[in-house]
Amino acid sequence: MQDSAVPELDELDRGVVHALQIHPRAPWTLVGDVLGVNPVTVARRWQRLQDAGLAWVTAYPRLSNTRVVVTGVVEVDTEPGASADVARALAAEPSVANIKLTAGGRDLVVAVQTRDLAELARLTTLMFQRIPGVRATRTHVSTGVPIEGSRWRLRSLDALQSARIEAALPPPARSATESGWDSLDAWLLELLCMDGRTSVNDLSVATGASLTTVRRRLQSLLATRLSLRCDLARPLSGWPLSAVYFASVPAQRLQEAGRVLSGVREVRSCAITTGPHNLVIDVWLRVLGDVHAFEAHLSRQLPSLTIDDRSVVLSTVKHMGRLLDENGRSVGVVPLRHPQSLRDGAVEQLAEMGAHDPRGT
Repeated sequence: MQDSAVPELDELDRGVVHALQIHPRAPWTLVGDVLGVNPVTVARRWQRLQDAGLAWVTAYPRLSNTRVVVTGVVEVDTEPGASADVARALAAEPSVANIKLTAGGRDLVVAVQTRDLAELARLTTLMFQRIPGVRATRTHVSTGVPIEGSRWRLRSLDALQSARIEAALPPPARSATESGWDSLDAWLLELLCMDGRTSVNDLSVATGASLTTVRRRLQSLLATRLSLRCDLARPLSGWPLSAVYFASVPAQRLQEAGRVLSGVREVRSCAITTGPHNLVIDVWLRVLGDVHAFEAHLSRQLPSLTIDDRSVVLSTVKHMGRLLDENGRSVGVVPLRHPQSLRDGAVEQLAEMGAHDPRGT
């Protein structure tokens, strides 16, 4: 049983996490060489962090490509006292990537991933209709993701160390083919969602495909349709608080807004959306008073930006498929499914899908 307190990370732990934030599947030989320690020691440190739910690597459909996945940001109003129960029910849904319990103009902020707009409409309607305690929902369609949470860094490595890890990243694909997903793609996504560092050999054993096939398919998926990220329990990041801002800028200023926001360290992610707000901005903060101080800072950086509303995050229940406890630690995973697997009848079956413990798979 885990202690309620989140332990501090030492410098080696932080270095390992930073290295995997840059290159989530970096070989332990490389990470050990960069950090000046034995690769076995590095691997053991990572295993300890992962087993404690303090850090993890996961895969997810590439959010920047709407031909791969359409994301809906859903504001959920619940009946009084029902928000936690609604969040738990939603957490079992493979199509639900993120769930935040919030204080403000909505009780929950939920991210839903589907293959297209029609599927988003159908899925959200059926899903929210059958969950007791939901009073109202408002769905904002994401049309772009200029800033992803995977870009955030712990800043433990120096510039030379970071450059060595970056140099080992696979080169970008010259020609991205985006053929339809098949059963092997689906299986690889689910396995990598549970552990993004699963070896090619273990992926081959789990799927029954040959090593050559798995290696080739994995390279193709990571080049075109899947992203990997290394996440850390937020209290360990030095930014223990979180808030969501619903903001607007003139359409001609969206590109500029993305550039400016990408240079603000507190900004964890940002989605361009339809509806009354065209920006939904997730930020990490150090203290509660920073909620308004940060808003003032944004106004100075982007005079054209208007903050229409804001919500403090009380707790994050689910994050890119990971189930989190009150301290932000991973305690389970509901593997994300590739959007094209949500065929007719699948929505009704989602309620039967349980959460999977990552250490039991």
